[in-house]
Amino acid sequence: MLIEHEQISFVRAYFYLEVLYPISSKELAINEQIIDKEVRVIGNDGAQLGIMSAREAQKLANEQDLDLVKIAPQATPPVCKIMNYGKYRFEQAKRDKEAKKNQHVIEIKEIRLSLNIDTHDFETKGNQAIKFLKSGNKIKVSIRFRGREMGHQDIGLANMTRFAEYCSEYGNVEKPAKLDGRNMLMFLSPKSVEK
Repeated sequence: MLIEHEQISFVRAYFYLEVLYPISSKELAINEQIIDKEVRVIGNDGAQLGIMSAREAQKLANEQDLDLVKIAPQATPPVCKIMNYGKYRFEQAKRDKEAKKNQHVIEIKEIRLSLNIDTHDFETKGNQAIKFLKSGNKIKVSIRFRGREMGHQDIGLANMTRFAEYCSEYGNVEKPAKLDGRNMLMFLSPKSVEK
């Protein structure tokens, strides 16, 4: 049996966890959690049942062996729907999983060039960039100027332009070459894929 002090701390912990910091913002208020005086009720078939007290709405839901779910808490009065909440959550999880499976995360891959890059190295890096663009990723192309190389920014710009032309069949220049401190950066994005 809990002593009075432990009971108070249990209630306080419950209040902090459940009321102030709910576990998920997607959680909807259901059944006895709905404490509003009046709610607008929608039936299981989608028909408007009108505005009534939360108790009356709860009785209607209990008669049909379904749950009363608050679907629009910011409306005045809040909108509640009579539905099977377990089935709703299952279908929602299924839709979320399907949407997650169909999405493609675009990554930014980096290709580093040097100021005096040789032809074969240039082609190798260009082919790697084309591979990244084909898979739908963006590319950050960078050249780092060391020491006296800062005096030859025109060569760096020429290399960037040549690289953009090399990849032009598969990608577009999103941000043109620009000097940022000792680095020159350029961003390429993939051309839209025709399906």
